[in-house]
Amino acid sequence: MRSPLLAPGVAGFVLARRRRTRFVARVGPAGRREAHRLTAPRRWHRRRRGAVVWGAAGQGAAVTAPEIGAAITGPGCQHGHVLITVTTTHRPATDLGYLLVKHPDRVQSFRVPTGTAYVLYPEATTERCTAALVLDMDPPAVGGSRGGGGTPEDFTLGQYVNDRPYAASSLLASALGTVFRSALRGVSKDRPELAATPIPLELRVPALRCRGGAELAGRLFAPLGWTVQAVPVPLDPAFPDWGDSRYVDLTLTGTLRLADALNHLYVLMPVLDDAKHYWVAPDEIDKLLRAGEGWLARHPERGLITRRYLAHRRALAETALIRLAELRLADDPGDPDTIVEVAEPGTDEEAQLPATVDRKPLAAQRRAAVVAALRSSGATRVLDLGCGDGALLAELIKDRRYTEIVGTDVSSRALTLAERRLRLDRLPPRQRDRIKLWQSALTYRDDRLRGFDAAVLMEVVEHLDPPRLPALEAAVFGHAQPGTVVVTTPNVEYNVRYAGLAAGALRHTDHRFEWSRAEFADWAARVGKTYGYTVSISGVGDEDPEVGAPTQLAVFTRTTPPTGSGDAEPATGTGRPTAGPPTTAPPATDASPTVDRATTTAPKEAP
Repeated sequence: MRSPLLAPGVAGFVLARRRRTRFVARVGPAGRREAHRLTAPRRWHRRRRGAVVWGAAGQGAAVTAPEIGAAITGPGCQHGHVLITVTTTHRPATDLGYLLVKHPDRVQSFRVPTGTAYVLYPEATTERCTAALVLDMDPPAVGGSRGGGGTPEDFTLGQYVNDRPYAASSLLASALGTVFRSALRGVSKDRPELAATPIPLELRVPALRCRGGAELAGRLFAPLGWTVQAVPVPLDPAFPDWGDSRYVDLTLTGTLRLADALNHLYVLMPVLDDAKHYWVAPDEIDKLLRAGEGWLARHPERGLITRRYLAHRRALAETALIRLAELRLADDPGDPDTIVEVAEPGTDEEAQLPATVDRKPLAAQRRAAVVAALRSSGATRVLDLGCGDGALLAELIKDRRYTEIVGTDVSSRALTLAERRLRLDRLPPRQRDRIKLWQSALTYRDDRLRGFDAAVLMEVVEHLDPPRLPALEAAVFGHAQPGTVVVTTPNVEYNVRYAGLAAGALRHTDHRFEWSRAEFADWAARVGKTYGYTVSISGVGDEDPEVGAPTQLAVFTRTTPPTGSGDAEPATGTGRPTAGPPTTAPPATDASPTVDRATTTAPKEAP
């Protein structure tokens, strides 16, 4: 077997495997022929014009430099090794060796858990220098994917028959982290200034499995400053009608720090593959944040990146996204007189849905509809019940018609994020006095919530177990008795329009139910009749003629004056509704046994 690796017309390498003997042969840029024996009891060589042959006793292989280049750069490149090439035209280009801490005149090998990694330089001149990381995998040591990412190898036979030795994945990312550890940290003892300087770079991964296609590769790398060329690899060039495979030939060009470039690959190769070859533990969060420092917190696809990198383990992804949110809020100095809109996909109601091509995010449309309903009601004192990280509060505080704004949530962590989003510690006193954040559970009656003009329950009710809904109704409509109540909730009928969402699946793993339009209308009518409200229902988002809009919105308007006791009698006079818990909310904490579980975990939307 011979495996041509690198570019034509320059120093070329051949990794030859004969039985258990491995050699690397080099044709130097000046025509000098060198050899590096990796393991062999005996060796022989035979020189031809333009070729160097190395092998074990009695066996050998010959190849010319042009053949090497044609094999690696051609559209049908096939070999038994996985590689990355890093090229720079910075002068002198050979300084790349100092940044990578790998000498251009030597072939170096490193043992990794799944095989052997080699670093070699197919070209090394002052004008252009290319370094290659080649991973020669031992298939029995690789096995199948154990990361829980739902890959095609997650079946018994797939542990032995898979594409891991031939396509870039978390295996190559792991080798990258091991071999170029100093470069990933941006450390160079010999060239510290250069390590901190953006330089022209070209990265190439000839065979990268990309779950999401070339378009996803562009979405992930382009925001980081790369010019992206992702060419789908055909299933078989001889049969173009068969179409493209799941693999792409990825080339990235740009001017970046080498450390940033390598960290981008380290994180995003397993993300595009959507699999990990090892079990994902909590310490993976620290690895992700360390490699993503300076770019991940602001990446528009940080939600997708986080979930895929952490093998779709929900608890780990939510923790990582919260930490990213904190980093983003802390790093943005902003104007103390303004509120900055911060999108946190980890708390977005649509974060777990398949990707769509909506022109405007549904979360933003939903907030706009709620704000419009509040304006129409004429309210000046507003409650956001279950405010989460404060996305709606940030909209409301920008409008000076609202003289008092209160956000409540049972989660102290959510209130901390809301406080940071709103920058309450930086607001002028007059602005600061307009907004308050209270910890409170929605299924308990809280006297502090009485007397407000309007209240909002935005994407909240579906997070409660149905038996707890009467307690929420009694606490909000019967005890707090705001003049207007705005409620939004998903329309389950619309779920069939989300390609990739399984039949019968809910939009979010924490949803306890999702109502059809008829079910929501029946609930709204019953609540309005019971507590003395009229109700109007509309849709939010693109209206589908068959299944309606993706979000349902109800505006309840009080028709009877509030009672002095704070416990409204049913308007029908048929008796008191189920009151549920005690009449005053207990001091709520995240660990309080009296806090309703649904409200503790209910995530809120993001822009």
